[in-house]
This record gives sequence, structure tokens and C-alpha cells, in this order.
Amino acid sequence: MTGPEAPGETAVIMICPDGPLIVRGAYTLVDSNGGPIPGARRTTALCRCGRSREKPFCDGSHKMTGFRAP
Repeated sequence: MTGPEAPGETAVIMICPDGPLIVRGAYTLVDSNGGPIPGARRTTALCRCGRSREKPFCDGSHKMTGFRAP
């Protein structure tokens, strides 16, 4: 799914220590087949720990599993 877009706007990805990737701005999320992934918003948290029940989105599972990554 495409996040809200404005002319000339770009996506910014922030890596949260011990947490998700935060994506902000204009972007498109697609699966491994190139199909759109529904549920994207202007700001989206993507799972890095692999434990989310809402993959690819973060559901906070990293806090309960002790996920650590810079």
C-alpha cells in the first residue's frame, strides 16, 4: 500500500535501537511478489524481531522477547 504522498516528498527510515524500523513519508510497501501490503500509514513501524503477530508491522513483541539490536 502506498503511504500518503506529497509532491517531492521522500521516505525516511529510522532504526529504533532494540525495536522496529519507523518509516515516514511517501513510500510503497510490497510483498516478495511485488504485490501491495495493505495497512500502511503515513508513519509505519515495521517489525525487526520476527515475533510480531501483525507482520510486517510491529506489535511491540520485541519488548516481551528481549530483542536486542543497535
